[in-house]
Amino acid sequence: MSEAKVEGQQHPISMYFWVWGLLFVLSTLSYMVDYLQFQGYLRWTLILIFMFLKAGFIVAVFMHLYYERLAMACAILIPTGALMVLISLMSFEADYTKETREVYLDGGPGLLIMEEPTK
Repeated sequence: MSEAKVEGQQHPISMYFWVWGLLFVLSTLSYMVDYLQFQGYLRWTLILIFMFLKAGFIVAVFMHLYYERLAMACAILIPTGALMVLISLMSFEADYTKETREVYLDGGPGLLIMEEPTK
């Protein structure tokens, strides 16, 4: 009996160099956001976009997730997405709690502001 020869998946080195170059360009653009002194939501939106793109390329190409089966990709991406949703919900809850405290607590030691009962 002859043994079946199992060969690993080979990817051209040029693909890795292209992705490395793309990561370099995205990092440069990310630093340019600070250099050009963008402010407010535009700044944070650009930083997050560049961050997610870089992380996506690293996971897809260098960690070989692009070539995995769909089940493996879902096993990694779905829990990560669920965590992002839960973190966003916690952020909204924190804003609500802060606003509630500003309305119902005075600036002192945290005592409730109560109105005098009317007679």
